[in-house]
Amino acid sequence: MPRFDPHPERRPVVVAGASSGIGAATAAALAAAGHPVALGARRVDKCEELAATIRAGGGEAFAHALDVGDADSVKAFAAAAEDALGPVEVVVSGAGDLSAGRLHELGSAEFVAQVQVHLVGAHRLVSHFVPQMVARRRGDIVFISSDTVPAPRSWTGAYVAAKSGVEGMARTMQMELEGTGVRASIVRPGPTATGMGMTWDAETTGAVLEDWVKWGHARHPYFLRPSDVAAAVAAVVATPRGAHLRLVEVQPEAPLEES
Repeated sequence: MPRFDPHPERRPVVVAGASSGIGAATAAALAAAGHPVALGARRVDKCEELAATIRAGGGEAFAHALDVGDADSVKAFAAAAEDALGPVEVVVSGAGDLSAGRLHELGSAEFVAQVQVHLVGAHRLVSHFVPQMVARRRGDIVFISSDTVPAPRSWTGAYVAAKSGVEGMARTMQMELEGTGVRASIVRPGPTATGMGMTWDAETTGAVLEDWVKWGHARHPYFLRPSDVAAAVAAVVATPRGAHLRLVEVQPEAPLEES
């Protein structure tokens, strides 16, 4: 007798933050692996475009507006996703953006806004989907974190605090969910070429980069592609039951040295 029943053939997936970057790449990767995917983000038009592309390629996809900063939006999205695809087996929590500012110059409202999206928003997904997973005695929730947790970067203190909270929450859940059949995993990307931070003005961007170089956060110029992080998420989800990839850190490989 196997220690665990295998994953079901059909595993509906929810991806929060699926309109661009890591979220969009993750939705595409999991759809390519045969999973029905529900795409959620505030920019629902972008999710609709990706869902149409997935369906055109033979996959199953559904798009719906989602603002993880709003409890009612999370409830509406979850109900619509479950109606469209069935009971959710996998949740990928990756919604959020990155704002820049020194902590002592940042207003409390701006600080709270980052925590609301990255941390409280992640918990809203947890509180809705995980109890049903526990009842079915299987499921995966994957938190997209950041390597700013072990190596904080200046000018992003609110983001660092929020992502540190996400990892603390995930590690606590790993203890609380032990023996339930539900796995909580952390995927921790290093520098990744996404839209995050692309709205900063030139002066802010220059100050941030100068500070990061000073603190040793720019060893080489290569960035991860969103698809690199998506591949890690897909590996976590595909891991057979009985094993648990609890923390996967993904870093960009350095350019080859000239011979």
